[in-house]
Amino acid sequence: MNYYNEIKNKLIDNEVYSKVKDYSKERHKVITYFEIGKLITEAGGKYGDNIIEEYSKKLVIEVGKKYNRRTLFRMKQFYNRFNNTKVSTLWTQLTWSHLRLLLNLEIDSMNYYIKVIINKRLSVRELEFKIKSNEYERLPVETKNKLINEDRVEVKDLIPNPILIKNRNNLEIVTEKVLQKLILEDVESFMNELGNSFSFIGSEYKIKIGDKFNYIDLLFYNIKYKCYVVVELKVTELKKEHTGQIMTYMNYIDKNIKTIEEKNTVGIIICKQDNEYVIKYCSDDRIISREYELV
Repeated sequence: MNYYNEIKNKLIDNEVYSKVKDYSKERHKVITYFEIGKLITEAGGKYGDNIIEEYSKKLVIEVGKKYNRRTLFRMKQFYNRFNNTKVSTLWTQLTWSHLRLLLNLEIDSMNYYIKVIINKRLSVRELEFKIKSNEYERLPVETKNKLINEDRVEVKDLIPNPILIKNRNNLEIVTEKVLQKLILEDVESFMNELGNSFSFIGSEYKIKIGDKFNYIDLLFYNIKYKCYVVVELKVTELKKEHTGQIMTYMNYIDKNIKTIEEKNTVGIIICKQDNEYVIKYCSDDRIISREYELV
């Protein structure tokens, strides 16, 4: 086989295709680069690693400047990473720009982000932020194991620890009100931190228990999992009385607001410092705690 001519013809074909069939050009490009990566790998095995240097010099002249040594190396890297049978086949739905950001990740992390890109329709910039903020690494170990084993996950499983909260004005967090203010300034970003399919219902959500009014710090609804999510904010270490408070709010929502078709309410306590024993001995496994970190 003449590897160079095969590679050259595929690149020329892709250049033509990208101008004629705009609706599917990105998928064609990704598949073409994968096939070229395979050819480069095979050619390197037969003629040596310098083949990339040799081919790139000719392709830059005969096809286009963008097909330099670096680009060919990425195609080879792309093939070798995504040819692994453990990598999700959903990668064929991504753009080349997305895939380039995934090339150096571990397989489990890569699979996680592939699904997130598709489910949330992430832009390249949004994906870059998630990778830089170590979103996958911040997931609980139990969640990672569920994802690897393809077990069923619940809404609380996908909430990272710590939760990143934007603090553009470098405010000093001394009260729950200040922390709440930061979240409400960019509630969409906060919902993205929590996971997929969240919608915001309200802050200081008023409920009446007996003859007294109580106020839930933040109330959300998860459309995918069909459940309400109560969020309570604490700027101290997690304490046992915090679980009692949020449990009361969750039970109120379940008995007075949720319908029979919806799942039981989930509770998230966001605190300055976690205490694993408080949650460990909590009587309700719907409650989780997460520390917050200002960014």
